Amino acid sequence: MNISGNTVFIPGATSGIGLALALALRAKGNTVIVGGRRTDLLDTIAAEHPGIDTVEIDTADPASITAAAKDVLARHPDLNVLVTMAGIMRVEDWRRPESFLATAEATVTTNLLGPIRLIAAFVEHLQAQPDATIMTVSSGLAFTPLKVTPSYNASKAAIHMLSESLRLQLAGTSVKVVELEPPSVRTALMPGQETSEFAMPLDEFVTEVVGLIEAQPDAKEIQVERVKFLRYGEARGDYDQVVATLNDADPHGK
Repeated sequence: MNISGNTVFIPGATSGIGLALALALRAKGNTVIVGGRRTDLLDTIAAEHPGIDTVEIDTADPASITAAAKDVLARHPDLNVLVTMAGIMRVEDWRRPESFLATAEATVTTNLLGPIRLIAAFVEHLQAQPDATIMTVSSGLAFTPLKVTPSYNASKAAIHMLSESLRLQLAGTSVKVVELEPPSVRTALMPGQETSEFAMPLDEFVTEVVGLIEAQPDAKEIQVERVKFLRYGEARGDYDQVVATLNDADPHGK
């Protein structure tokens, strides 16, 4: 992915990593469209950041995705980058089925079906562009599990394998598939995460991500240094130790 000159749609970018990345990409000379469910947040973003376009979208709702895709492509026919950012992360206790099933289903709907439906809505258009990118968003937890978030871990592992498979299928087309793999970042994704010493500061994360995109435009995976501890535990042969360290160190794992 080139760092500038793109038209980028980021659904799930009204806060956290999504919004920070949207602003950073805008500053690098890209046209950026931010998508989200809450119109009040979209209006605030448009007012505070002139030049950022917005569209209402609920990535858990197939009809909303279809309508938003039609709207975005009508307003931005040169769209060439889709970032499937939207996601949720919730604690589950699988010892009590009545307490986790609805949460697990919502997590899979948002984190896995949402990206699948988004890609389906845009992939034909992207293949018609001379240079296009699908950026998926997995997690360090796709490779090392946090014990309290089983469905989140599973959904992000699925996104990793989806990314690998789509890259194979889209080889030979104009569409690159890039997987962004965040570690824990100081956002509101989980209660207490915004102030967690374990989590990476948001500005540091986005600065490193943008630097990696700029330095490695052909990268298949965007990995800040902090996530490599989780990403490569199995390859290094210390997976069990990484799992234990993560679940002892992360306050969300207790």
